Amino acid sequence: MANDGTEALEVIHSQGLCRCSWVDLSKPDYVQYHDQEWGVPVYDDPHLFEHLVLESSQAGLTWYTVLRKRENYRRAFDQFDPNRIAQYDHHRVETLMGNPGIIRNRKKIEAIINNARIFLAIQSEFGSFANYSWCFVGRQPIIHALTAASNWPTTSPESDAMSKDLQQRGFKFFGSTICYAHMQATGMVNDHRIDCFRRQQILDGYV
Repeated sequence: MANDGTEALEVIHSQGLCRCSWVDLSKPDYVQYHDQEWGVPVYDDPHLFEHLVLESSQAGLTWYTVLRKRENYRRAFDQFDPNRIAQYDHHRVETLMGNPGIIRNRKKIEAIINNARIFLAIQSEFGSFANYSWCFVGRQPIIHALTAASNWPTTSPESDAMSKDLQQRGFKFFGSTICYAHMQATGMVNDHRIDCFRRQQILDGYV
């Protein structure tokens, strides 16, 4: 979730459900993302890598800008297969730069390739990327009790530490703010509002 600071709505009600205030009900895919994915703990590497690709592409943009291009990214980047992406050369970069379905930023495209190679190195070192990433939160989701949009953090000591370590390993476009968004998205942090219907469902294991 990329919080844009808007606080016009503290709670969104739809079909009798309370949702986090960043959800735009006029965008069904955004609602679906909130209701089915955001904040659900992710432990499988393919899904984690997909989030790394999308969130690093988000830098400087809104999350919805990237979310609505998700399927285009899936097709353009070999179903988010890090083994294939790590082999991309400058010819593939030029092809991607001509793809109107993705964000055509050369540095971001090159970062995805670079990050895929580092992702594979981390897998080799730790057995899985999940083993590596979840150690930054003590291998358990951090549960917050947020009551207003202004309470949503954008970084944390954990995201600072993970971002710093990844950057030392060579990761690109993954500062602490993007890292924290990754933690929120993959359930390393549960930042659903305390009155959002999904918060308790996730805590109860209903995902």
